[in-house]
Amino acid sequence: MDRKTKKLIKRIAVTAIAIALFLAFPLVILFWVICGIIDFSRNKTEGSLALKRYFTGNGILTWFLSPFNLFLDLISHKNPGIFQLEDFPDEYREEIETVLDVFKERKDDIMADIDEAMGENARGMYVYKWYGKQYIDNVPEFNREFKHLKTIAVSVFSGKESTSWHYGPIRMSIRILYNLTPVEKDNVFIECQGKKHLWYKDQFYAFDDTLFHRSVNDAGTPRYVVFMDIARPSYFPKIITTCMVGFSAILERFKSMFYKNWKMLDSKK
Repeated sequence: MDRKTKKLIKRIAVTAIAIALFLAFPLVILFWVICGIIDFSRNKTEGSLALKRYFTGNGILTWFLSPFNLFLDLISHKNPGIFQLEDFPDEYREEIETVLDVFKERKDDIMADIDEAMGENARGMYVYKWYGKQYIDNVPEFNREFKHLKTIAVSVFSGKESTSWHYGPIRMSIRILYNLTPVEKDNVFIECQGKKHLWYKDQFYAFDDTLFHRSVNDAGTPRYVVFMDIARPSYFPKIITTCMVGFSAILERFKSMFYKNWKMLDSKK
């Protein structure tokens, strides 16, 4: 069975299940559809692909969690979608800058460790912390307990590699990226909200990863990007923290699904 046939069968199955659920639970499904429409409308990316993937593709989990994500929006600070470092409260910014300073100071040593672990893999995720859980511990500065910063890792493309357009599932945190090896080319970027962020113009990028986005490295040179998640600044921070603790075990289980095309590099494997 070829790939196109498999995709067609999958879409037919999803449509059939959706119709069956609507007939069985019309008010519940209507509620989820309305939440999904409100949630999806935050995206500024043009084209039908964003809509299709949200409701029938890799955004289905984001749609399923849309009521919860909209609740998080209500109890959190304003979400501009794309963040500048100065948008974060002082406590949050201090943790971000502390970790980035370590990466800048020890870049060569860190990249050497990653290269040794990567081997021949095209994509790798070198994990120090994942939602508060400690993994690789060879950088002492990352072994402390951070109050707001929950994930510290390095995303690696060994050559020409790109992610597909996709959605992150949940808005408990903000994704923070920092390119350690920017090259002055326009074909190395991350794209979100209809805008391409060129790494050589700004190595820092922070965004809401439940928005439709992709990452592209068409330069053919290795790309090392610091990959961090920080709890969303909120009027009720304890609720956000509790949610992150509760979801961390679930996110740990789904890590291999979200990053199925990546080699997860951590001390526990």
